[in-house]
Amino acid sequence: MIEAIFVSKKSRQALQQAYAVPVVFGCGITGDRHFKKKANKKGQNITFIEAEAVDEYNQLLGQAISPQQTRRNVITRGVDLNALVGVEFSIGDAKFRGVELCQPCSVLGRLLENQKISRSQVIQAFLSSGGLRADVINSGVVGVGMPLVIGLGAVPNCHHEANLGLL
Repeated sequence: MIEAIFVSKKSRQALQQAYAVPVVFGCGITGDRHFKKKANKKGQNITFIEAEAVDEYNQLLGQAISPQQTRRNVITRGVDLNALVGVEFSIGDAKFRGVELCQPCSVLGRLLENQKISRSQVIQAFLSSGGLRADVINSGVVGVGMPLVIGLGAVPNCHHEANLGLL
């Protein structure tokens, strides 16, 4: 299930919570900092992270970060995102293909380090649970509370944002 959605208009700008966002085939989330950027590089459209991974991070390291602080777009609950690499899945009419694990980087380490936990400890803690990078293979709307459905013959559809009236 989709627990939360976050977007940012510019890189390194604070993420804003959204309750529903349009996603566009091959481009990502309309209005997000990565929309249409690196369109030729797979896995750059949208990022997901499990709420359980953030909960575990907080419990194991005595932290209290919010899922928003991971800078991932979509927060899920009850979904094994690591199992979705190479798998098609849908949220409402929107369809995605899991491309690769979203391994933690030095930016995440820098953002979450503090007096109790180092940058490298942050990175190590999220090493196998940093989320999933995915491509949008069918345009649609993703909303909080929607289920994430695996498989079911997701078929690429070349809708463009103009056809959907999203811009």
